Amino acid sequence: MNFFAEKRREVMLHVEQYMLEMMGTYLKPIDTNWQPTDFLPVSTSDTFFEDIHSLRESASGLSYDLVAVLIGDTITEEALPTYESWLSMVEGVSRSEEGGWMRWNRHWTAEENRHGDLLNKYLYLSGRVDMRQMEISTQYLIADGFDIGTGHDPYRNFIYTSFQELATNISHRRVASLAKKDGDPLLSKMCGMIASDEARHAKAYKDFMSKIFEVDANEAMVAFEDMMRKKIVMPAHFLREMGLKMGQTFGHFTDAAQRLGVYTAVDYVEIMQQLIEEWKLESMRDLNEAGEKARDYIMALPSRLLRVAERMKNPTMDYKFSWIHA
Repeated sequence: MNFFAEKRREVMLHVEQYMLEMMGTYLKPIDTNWQPTDFLPVSTSDTFFEDIHSLRESASGLSYDLVAVLIGDTITEEALPTYESWLSMVEGVSRSEEGGWMRWNRHWTAEENRHGDLLNKYLYLSGRVDMRQMEISTQYLIADGFDIGTGHDPYRNFIYTSFQELATNISHRRVASLAKKDGDPLLSKMCGMIASDEARHAKAYKDFMSKIFEVDANEAMVAFEDMMRKKIVMPAHFLREMGLKMGQTFGHFTDAAQRLGVYTAVDYVEIMQQLIEEWKLESMRDLNEAGEKARDYIMALPSRLLRVAERMKNPTMDYKFSWIHA
């Protein structure tokens, strides 16, 4: 094992102890946690068909773009096998099933798994979706995998997950607000609960990264700079529909999100600024030359990207998704 990998392994062991102590605050007990059935019509209920009719009536008022974004969010959540296998390959994660990081990976995955289950069942019952086309996109996204530029480096991976969990929190919260506006309080409540999960998960990964900055600030800073230079790509950036090439649908999905204000270029910059403040980069001392250069780049980046984001025009709607039935 080289020095780089050995240092990462030691740091991950350090953070693992903290994670195990705090795991109960980042994840909820399974027996008392919400489950998809808590929100959806119950098939054993005498009012099952009436409840489905009510759900379909509310869903009929959702805008085209909102349905498109909701489907894209659902497919992203459903690609969980990719994310679980990716996290298990991070440097410094013991492959032992009894290891702390593998325990985190399983429990985090189990909590996330409810999101796709809930949204998928809602979309199935809504009558708005060509489920076979959506299922094809989901299978493609899992089969195609993803390349997010982190490699097996835990620092880059935790920077990515910190950023991404914040982004999904914003997306689900905004969908919740728009669903309420469009007259679907059930969908609004569902997305609000998912957003709450994502906020807890974001706090976990941000805290893990804070611990890394405490013990290996220079390498953590360089990793952060590298991820910002590459830009944080979304987990669904390979999204496609049947008959299209890998990633061809993703741009249309993000256009819809941008039009609605569900997730925008400005949000990207604000998340970056939040992480800079959360990890207290400006006040960090005793950095070496590489660390200082990395920090200078990071600190100057939000204002530069914000100017670009503010000049961006909202994309016009000129695309029909194969997923949407009506």
